[in-house]
Amino acid sequence: MTDNLNIEKLMAYKIPQARDDYDPRDAILYALGVGTGLSNKIDETSLLFERDLQVLPTMALVLGTPGFWPMAPGSGLDWLNILHGEQRLKIFDPLDAFGTMIGETKVTDVADKGVGNAALVRAVKELRTPSGLLVAEASEVWVARGAGGFGGARDLPGDPLPPVPDRDPDFEVLLPTSLAQAATYRLSGDRNPLHIDPDIAQSVGFDRPILHGLSTMGLVGRALIHACCGSIAKNLHEIGSRFIAPVYPGDTIRTHIWQDNDIIQFRAEVMERKQTVIDNGLAKISTVVV
Repeated sequence: MTDNLNIEKLMAYKIPQARDDYDPRDAILYALGVGTGLSNKIDETSLLFERDLQVLPTMALVLGTPGFWPMAPGSGLDWLNILHGEQRLKIFDPLDAFGTMIGETKVTDVADKGVGNAALVRAVKELRTPSGLLVAEASEVWVARGAGGFGGARDLPGDPLPPVPDRDPDFEVLLPTSLAQAATYRLSGDRNPLHIDPDIAQSVGFDRPILHGLSTMGLVGRALIHACCGSIAKNLHEIGSRFIAPVYPGDTIRTHIWQDNDIIQFRAEVMERKQTVIDNGLAKISTVVV
């Protein structure tokens, strides 16, 4: 046990089940929270207009989730020292514009990077309809800074996300974020004050509130949909990436994309700082015939 992690409490903690009834208003609010409609070069009306609305597949990341659960006192985590390290999502059944989703999230694995270093915590969410149909599975990795040293395995089980190819990308997509994007994204469920409170952000080493990693991931998902899926949202079936550095609301994101049939790899950078913010990106799509 360290000051930042009580491993016994963490492994015993039962993350609350979450149920969400959602409709087109929620889907549009989510889309706004990942920057939809800000580009003057891409028509995204179909993601923002209830008539023939397309639901972004990454919305499955916020459905059936009890908010930022590491803030719960019973989790054994010091939430102020938690960063989002990695996220993966598999979609088994495309999201409709209306629905009810039930999420069950469990901590499955913990890794110990050593005394004075981080601990890694993996939690997996299964998202189902009330009838039990599995719609999506999401796997998140939290980095608990300074929480290592409890004696666990050094690495999480499973295959790591692969590096991107060592060649020029096949596509590049440039998408802006807004100054209000973190404030908007919070309304989809993640109320971590790191993304809205300047004092909290500065207390953990950031100049100002940062954008949610999952908002950035939703933005990058849009880039993949437009570049590789013919702007058909349901053709994106799987997406995963590592979060490398923070994005600030108002930053512009350039996504570099490599495509090999239905396998997509990607990396994203903040244009203003020439800094990689998402790496080791991997996605699977339905091949679109144009």
